[in-house]
Amino acid sequence: MKKIKRSFLIGLSVVLLVSCNQPSTNKSLPRGIPEEEGVSSQAILNFIEAANKEANEIHSFMLVRHGKVISEGWWKPYSPDLKHTMYSLSKSFTSTAVGFAVQEKLLTVNDKVLSFFPEEVPDTISTNLAQMTVKDLLTMSAGMDPDPTFRVAGKEGSWVSIFLRTPVLNEPGTKFLYNSLATFMLSAIVQKVTGEKLIDYLRPRFFEPLGIQDVDWEVNPQGINTGGWGLRLKTEDIAKAGLFYLQKGKWNGKQLLAEEWIDEATSFKIDQAPDAPQSKKDSSDWMQGYCYQIWRCRHNGYRGDGAYGQYMIVLPDLDAVIAITSQTDDMQKELNLVWDYLLPAFGEHKLKPDNDAWSSLKKRLASLELPVYYKNSSSTLENEISGKTYTFNSNAAQLQRLKVEFNDTLASLAIKKNSAEYTLNFAPGKWYYSTTEMPGPNLVPNKNIEILSPFKVAGSYTWLDNNSVELTLRYIESPHTETITCVFLDNKVGVALNNMFTRQDSIKLIEGVLTK
Repeated sequence: MKKIKRSFLIGLSVVLLVSCNQPSTNKSLPRGIPEEEGVSSQAILNFIEAANKEANEIHSFMLVRHGKVISEGWWKPYSPDLKHTMYSLSKSFTSTAVGFAVQEKLLTVNDKVLSFFPEEVPDTISTNLAQMTVKDLLTMSAGMDPDPTFRVAGKEGSWVSIFLRTPVLNEPGTKFLYNSLATFMLSAIVQKVTGEKLIDYLRPRFFEPLGIQDVDWEVNPQGINTGGWGLRLKTEDIAKAGLFYLQKGKWNGKQLLAEEWIDEATSFKIDQAPDAPQSKKDSSDWMQGYCYQIWRCRHNGYRGDGAYGQYMIVLPDLDAVIAITSQTDDMQKELNLVWDYLLPAFGEHKLKPDNDAWSSLKKRLASLELPVYYKNSSSTLENEISGKTYTFNSNAAQLQRLKVEFNDTLASLAIKKNSAEYTLNFAPGKWYYSTTEMPGPNLVPNKNIEILSPFKVAGSYTWLDNNSVELTLRYIESPHTETITCVFLDNKVGVALNNMFTRQDSIKLIEGVLTK
């Protein structure tokens, strides 16, 4: 079996936002010029170039100060109208919903978790389980070890029941352990006390007042929003959410969520690593303390974040918010880029106009595009293999059938996988935009992710040599990319599937044979 090595671009999408003024009631935030808001255009440009080199891939960038967007750009094939998977940045929105429920006196953070689910209480109740409160869920100190999320997610049975039957080894509130299923429980509690899904409860209280539209959120088999992950929204929506927190729950002059809750939700509650040496804590944004589904971070900031680099960072001392969406395997490195290049860019007062730098920045932002891997436009095999069907025996990828057709402008791949059939389209050396029902790579398994389909994708292809074609499929409302490599030889084809979650040493060709 032939191994295929393929290095993946990783991604970072950044939104930086600072505000002293209230935003308008319009859906979009107002626009301005960097120097007029005390920020250097050259410094922003330096950040973009540094992020391109060190983070490899940026999807979008927006910078707002004093309520005005002063710099924004999207790296094709990503665009302003696209949502992006938040992963665990979803948790901060779940915490926000809990805040509204507390404000409406539907619950308190000291309520016992068991009190909300009398019909699902296990026969045997441990002392630790009996003591577990909403606050323990909020602060990632439910007492379980290990995190049960990946054992439970994707199962058909009641996630609430499984959670309540999971051993609680530590006294709740005493030990930090990241637990995404605990955040799901917050979502379940909100739904229990309001009669609405989390997303529906937030819509009139939070999303609509902020002008956040076209939001979706994964659900579990029982129809409960996953809470700890699964939210998708746009880059500017992240900026608005950060601004809402920076303004202590106020929007357009109206106090939507109590300032006291914002203070409570963003203040230190538990130490993630109490035994770590101070030198390690000083260099890590994951050892500054945890709040209510929000992390403390350096520079007296706090943030919500998600896997592979999804961020909403609030810096009260600078009156600033930074939001990031990305695909990266080094999230600390991304934050370091923000600290190294953007923090020094903020001044207390207006700067002198710098028309040259501002013009250069605008041109650079207008030209942003992720590179398309492109080597050869065609192969002498195209006419021979086009339209032919190959079948596969049992394999781990559950690939069953494949057919590729070429014309002058497109490669169309018909694929049967997991007993479902899909058609995917790819353009040579550029992006072809389409949709597919085929779920893309995802960190957390969920059989109900299909509710988010059809998935928006961008496809491109290149011939690596006369026998090997590489098809790249970006799920452009997700951080992730799927790469399909096909090697044709005689009446056989070898196919390798690669994505962010594939171990490089395990990528092997799945052998298929020509059937018609």
